[in-house]
Amino acid sequence: MVIPWPPGQSTDVQGRLIAQLLTERLGQTVVPENRPGAGGQIGTNAVAKAAPDGYTLLAASIGPISFQPLVSRTPYNVERDLAPVASYGIAPFMLLVRPDFPATDLRPFLALLRANPGKYSHNSSGVGGAQHLLTALFNAKAGIEALHVPFQGSGAALAALLGGQVHYGIDTSAAALRLVQEGQLRALGITTARPSALVPGIPPIAAAGGPPDYDIGGWNGLMVPAGTPKPIIDRLVAEVQHGLQMPALRRHFEVIGVEIEARGPDQFMALLRELWDTFGALIRQLGIRVD
Repeated sequence: MVIPWPPGQSTDVQGRLIAQLLTERLGQTVVPENRPGAGGQIGTNAVAKAAPDGYTLLAASIGPISFQPLVSRTPYNVERDLAPVASYGIAPFMLLVRPDFPATDLRPFLALLRANPGKYSHNSSGVGGAQHLLTALFNAKAGIEALHVPFQGSGAALAALLGGQVHYGIDTSAAALRLVQEGQLRALGITTARPSALVPGIPPIAAAGGPPDYDIGGWNGLMVPAGTPKPIIDRLVAEVQHGLQMPALRRHFEVIGVEIEARGPDQFMALLRELWDTFGALIRQLGIRVD
């Protein structure tokens, strides 16, 4: 299993859980191998170019699959080179401010930013990344004009928010929930349309006065090279979906802030196309491009 991110990152942790599950269910060792770089493109491309024999798997995630092809010339074509197997989780992101920000919930936050176009700034982990595009979509739907300040990675972006270099940002619950619980940050809402038991007390942005059609979470899933025989894909789908019903595995996902949302190949591809449509239009409108 190629994991196109460094050890300890959310996709890595989820991928290792699935690799262990498949090892137990298939009776054959599935070895996680980290190949980070280029926003996940290096490891993703390695799987896209691998032999379609069922022996190379991809721990896929929203960045290199849903976003990177829209903002840069990737060395792979997702629909041509990769086949979806099963998605296994959705992680809500949180809209975050410092505790001393003058607005204490979402409605006055929006009113303040709308009344002061260009005065406030938000962070991201880099141009074209998940944080950038989720925030850009939120700003566009909410009628906000704010300065985008990209950083080299999500850790630096979060540190900038904590240090007051920017005014707000969107980040994963896995990265920021502890900081919210400790009072170092305030969460004004989550990005999924339905409440999450994993982030209790934090309302959906859509229900807290934000854009009513704002609904997106970070997905993770399993993919294989295109052309992998259907019986192999069917076996992998069955084993992943069976495993995701097991209470012990579900608890492991909940600990890292991921809600189980199992999708088979057709539903998985429908999710990808929906995201390409939504964010493709936004990216064209805003002229976002990574050179």
